[in-house]
Amino acid sequence: MEIEFTKMHGLGNDFVVIDAINQDVDLSEDQVRYIAERRFGVGCDQLLLVEAPETDDVDFVYRIFNADGGEVEQCGNGARCFAVFVREKGLSDKNPIVVETNAGVISLYIEEDAQVRVDMGIPELNPWAIPFNADTRLDEYALDVNGDVIKIGAVSMGNPHAVTIVDNVETVAVAELGAAIECHALFPNRVNAGFMQIIDDSHIRLRVFERGAGETLACGTGACAAMVVGHLQGCLADDVQVDLAGGSLQISWQGEASPVMMTGPATTVFEGKIT
Repeated sequence: MEIEFTKMHGLGNDFVVIDAINQDVDLSEDQVRYIAERRFGVGCDQLLLVEAPETDDVDFVYRIFNADGGEVEQCGNGARCFAVFVREKGLSDKNPIVVETNAGVISLYIEEDAQVRVDMGIPELNPWAIPFNADTRLDEYALDVNGDVIKIGAVSMGNPHAVTIVDNVETVAVAELGAAIECHALFPNRVNAGFMQIIDDSHIRLRVFERGAGETLACGTGACAAMVVGHLQGCLADDVQVDLAGGSLQISWQGEASPVMMTGPATTVFEGKIT
């Protein structure tokens, strides 16, 4: 089987994007891992599939696979790349582009400055729906990690996130803490672990240890989750610049019952074929 693909990235969070409408694509977990492997495959944090819709109210189906081969619900940086991909491939000239994910329907807007704005939907804060094993909803939870208690905010942006506020993201042991939080028993589906440093009420720095991928240069849903957690805890305003290792995103949220809006770039790197 030979597959045409496009390599893309959103602030260094990199993707292999595949048109599964005009070519027959049926990948196993082993094949996803092979493509994602950086030495023997193409290399990526996530693999994205563009599929035809099954209903008339959406334009495409958007599927996301982590580098470990597992399918996940949502990816914000990937969503921006998805919008640019379908536009560049001539698959759609709509604006917005409405896509179905495993977490629900989202809308993608291509702006005049080539930035992509994504309506990421209303954040899920109820523990049972994140999912997070807690008796009641709180803005902050105590989590025992390797014998130490840390404070987290828990939220789903279509995928689960645990966000903790730190003094300095540069000095945090992200690999060790992120791996422990990802597989914590209170998160039955595992979780993305975010570490947020607040510069001021409209500016944060963020590192994210992504479920199934490890630390990445940027995480769109992680940026949204961090902004929501900081906003709920009274630390952040309605519009926040989120600085990640790969660059910056602008995140806006007006509070509960409002969708989170994410704006940032998406870049095509190269195209190829893989057998």
